Amino acid sequence: MKIVLLTTDNRQPSRQFDNPNPWFGTAPEALLQGFAGLPEVEVHIVSCTQYPMVSSPEKLTPNVWFYSLHVPKLGWMRTGYQGCILAARRKIQQIAPDVVHGQGTERDCSLEAIFSGFPDVVTIHGNMRLVAQTQRAKPLSFYWLAARFEAFTLRRTGGVICLSRHTENAVRALAKRTWVVPNAVDPTFFDVTRAPDELPLILCAGSVTPWKNQNAFIRALDPLAAKNKLRLVFLGGAGHDSYGREFRGLLATRPWCEHVDFAKREVVKAWLARATALALPSLEENCPMVILEAAAAGVPVVAAKVGGVPDLIEEAKTGFLFAPDDAPGMANAVSRILNDATAGRQMAAEARRVAIENFHPLRIARRHLEIYREVLGVKKSGRYSPLHPSNPQTERLP
Repeated sequence: MKIVLLTTDNRQPSRQFDNPNPWFGTAPEALLQGFAGLPEVEVHIVSCTQYPMVSSPEKLTPNVWFYSLHVPKLGWMRTGYQGCILAARRKIQQIAPDVVHGQGTERDCSLEAIFSGFPDVVTIHGNMRLVAQTQRAKPLSFYWLAARFEAFTLRRTGGVICLSRHTENAVRALAKRTWVVPNAVDPTFFDVTRAPDELPLILCAGSVTPWKNQNAFIRALDPLAAKNKLRLVFLGGAGHDSYGREFRGLLATRPWCEHVDFAKREVVKAWLARATALALPSLEENCPMVILEAAAAGVPVVAAKVGGVPDLIEEAKTGFLFAPDDAPGMANAVSRILNDATAGRQMAAEARRVAIENFHPLRIARRHLEIYREVLGVKKSGRYSPLHPSNPQTERLP
């Protein structure tokens, strides 16, 4: 089967135009690792960029090709991504795939998929309409526009791959058909060797934004930090907006808090090896990769009971859940991890078992092939039950 995968080359948003190697989001890269293990699949990655790259490889693996398309700035969001759509369509026509898969509704990829002229599906990574509501996005802002492009796409795509039941419920009224398939996780996270710090370390990963809710989490842990020795480390970029300034102000008066800024995956793995627990206090989430990565590494998770997170964590078995506006609940979840090391180890072991069975790249790649065949009318498959820690679906993997 020949597949076109439309995804963002992160050299574009990070402005690393002199980097000779493309790099993608953690979820698309993990899926590509699964496809690379399926020799019957031919994958062609197409990515648009505002500025020409110094160089790009023609092939990433024996069965994965890569194309970088230069589209001037005028062809991006301000014109509804028309330049990206036209450039991608021309390239896709040359490739002549069986199916086109748009990764994400945040930018141009999903729009390129629906206008490709070939059977298509779209994966929703971040629910832009829900994020826009949570952020109270102002008209014509990035999130406001992204939410409208997402609604436009959902009505026209051949089907939507949802990472959680939460997303499926959010798109069901607009989409022709849906499937619930979680993200794959980079298999190297299963190789993390745990060596937790003697001083309890709570790791909080993600960009510092209002919808990630870090500032409320810091305040919630104040009473706990006054009674217990602990370390709270944040991994993720912090902007210079009012929320970022507030975040830095909170850290300046709390010696038990630390900000490491954006971290690449090798750095994240090193921190997970040392962590007592991972915390995710967000107001809105779909299928956060950091929870899957923590599970694969054998790290207990405390997280807000929002969006697709309950699909990934079973209370007291693979982690603890709390309401994102419940400060005592946040502190209590962390306290339970700190005060019961045996339970923490048991939860970590169970989370890792579930991750191996449910989030391995080969398993997720094979499920995508089933979906593509269904879209093409080659094979009718039964309804796919959302994966859940309490009811894992097993499959032998190499």
